[in-house]
Amino acid sequence: MARYTGADCKLCRREGMKLFLKGTKCSTNKCPFEKKGYAPGQHGQRRRFKQSEYAVQLREKQKVKRMYGLLEKQFRLYFERAARASGITGENLLRILECRLDNIIYRLGMAPSRSAARQLVRHRHFMVNGRLVDIPSYQVKAGDEIQVIAKSRQLDVIHDSMKRVRDGKLVAWLDLDKAQLKGRMLETPVRENIPENVNEQLIVELYSK
Repeated sequence: MARYTGADCKLCRREGMKLFLKGTKCSTNKCPFEKKGYAPGQHGQRRRFKQSEYAVQLREKQKVKRMYGLLEKQFRLYFERAARASGITGENLLRILECRLDNIIYRLGMAPSRSAARQLVRHRHFMVNGRLVDIPSYQVKAGDEIQVIAKSRQLDVIHDSMKRVRDGKLVAWLDLDKAQLKGRMLETPVRENIPENVNEQLIVELYSK
C-alpha cells in the first residue's frame, strides 16, 4: 500500500500551520515548525505572493488530507461518499473522517498521533465491540465500544499517551474509561463538536469545478 515516507514536519510547514503529525513533539520547542515556519524548499522563505482562488481551495484540501493521513485516491472516495449522502457535503466529509477508527483512538488519547494510532490498529491492538479490528479506516458507529486487547494493555506508547489525557478534555461525542483502557462513541459527531480549524466548503468548491 502506498504511503507518504517524507518528513512530517515539512507537511506542516507547507500548510503554514501545525497539523500535529508527530504527537507530543509538536507541542514542544523541539518542533521544527517553531524554527522554520515558512514553506519548505529553496524558495520557501520568498513565497509571499497572493494566492488564487484555486490555490486557496487546493491548500485546504491538502491540509485536511494530510491531517488525517490520507492519500489522494482515498480522500476523493470519501468526498464522493459524502456527496451522495443526505445533508451538507462538507460536514458529511468531516464526519466520515472523524469516525475512522484510527482517528477515534487518537481522539480518545490512546495514541499520541493519528499515524501512531494507525500503526497500533494494524498491529491488532484494539477491539471494537469485542471483535479484533485491524483496519484503520473502519467506520465506528454511535454506541460502538473500542478497547485495548488484554495482551496489549502494558504497551508504553498507549500508557504514555493516556497519561497526557486530561479529564473533561475529550470531544463531547466520546466517552473514556481510563482504568479499563476503553472508550465509547456516544453519538455521531456534528460539525460544531469537531475541533479542527478547517473550512470544508473550500474543499467542496474545489471538487465541484
